[in-house]
Amino acid sequence: MGAWRAWWRRAWAWFQGFLYGMLFYDMERALRRQRADLEDLFMFIVFGDMIGLPVLPPYYSLRLLPYIVPVVNRWKRRVLRERDLTDLVADLDG
Repeated sequence: MGAWRAWWRRAWAWFQGFLYGMLFYDMERALRRQRADLEDLFMFIVFGDMIGLPVLPPYYSLRLLPYIVPVVNRWKRRVLRERDLTDLVADLDG
């Protein structure tokens, strides 16, 4: 009886994953990409002076700096990385 129950749980978990992938995965991926784009825009507006394009006065940037310091390196890497044709095709698809 225990082996049957374990098999049923694995089959149910597989079925749930299958439905999730079929119905929600693409939407979640698009929402994550949109969130990353909005974060990039926010970082650009607030800390554009780091790359020579001041948008907001430095006073507001300095007040937000403690909240942004942990993600600055990740943001620079994501914004400044090289992109190729496969990245462009992925952006056109979504």
